[in-house]
Amino acid sequence: MCERSLSVSLVLPAYNEEKRLGPALDTLLRWAWVQENGIEIIVVDDGSTDATANLGLCYARRFPLIRLLRNPSNCGKGYSVRRGFLEAQGEVVLFTDVDLSAPIGEAEKLLSAIRDGADMAIGSRAGTKSGIQIKRPRSRSLLGRLFRALSFLFLGLPHADTQCGFKAFRRERIRSLFEQQRIKGYAFDVELLFLARQQGLCVSEIGVHWQHDPDSKIHLLTDGGRMLWDLLRVRWWWMTGAYPKRGQKGPGDSATQANQEYSKNNHSQSHPIGNDESK
Repeated sequence: MCERSLSVSLVLPAYNEEKRLGPALDTLLRWAWVQENGIEIIVVDDGSTDATANLGLCYARRFPLIRLLRNPSNCGKGYSVRRGFLEAQGEVVLFTDVDLSAPIGEAEKLLSAIRDGADMAIGSRAGTKSGIQIKRPRSRSLLGRLFRALSFLFLGLPHADTQCGFKAFRRERIRSLFEQQRIKGYAFDVELLFLARQQGLCVSEIGVHWQHDPDSKIHLLTDGGRMLWDLLRVRWWWMTGAYPKRGQKGPGDSATQANQEYSKNNHSQSHPIGNDESK
């Protein structure tokens, strides 16, 4: 495979992250400046009620490689990652969480898998090649195991870790999956992985170093219940023909058209660099 550098769009979903967004962007900027490939950073503010959006806009005005997208309300992590993906220009789209639980230096593992032919490279906290520096609470680990078991039972997903917030996508190959995506919450990962499996795309699971953040925003009972329900919804949508089968075209002819329709229906706002607001 060709070892040339790939341009990368880094999507950073953020909801009420005024304390962590600044340090995260500083870290990502230092990483971006030493990369040989072109980098853009897309911050997607998910209707924050604190200073997250203003902070993101300040960074976007100062650094040309940063863009800020703003959702009109708290639409969900899946919605935000989808919107960032459809706005991205890079050959590879990488998304990570604001807490940077997976150090950005681990991105090279995912990018290497993409260069070697994978359509999607997913970070994994499972297995001997990963390293978890701060262990997750037992309750969270047990819920994770239950979710993996049910993901295999209902969707046939063989992956050891579907929910690690560190994934890379070959944009042109994965675009149709995001166009078909329906889930707006935390379970969007399993929907994308299920669709990738149904369409015969290559998914590589890569062990990454991980440090659990005790300030995680996921509520075990409320969000966990919704995620389990979403597994059933994905299965139902597939059985009832809501998703195109392999070889059929998705609902959008292009990423731009899909994102325009998505934004139109949800009144999303975009604040890219270079507009009048940044003067």
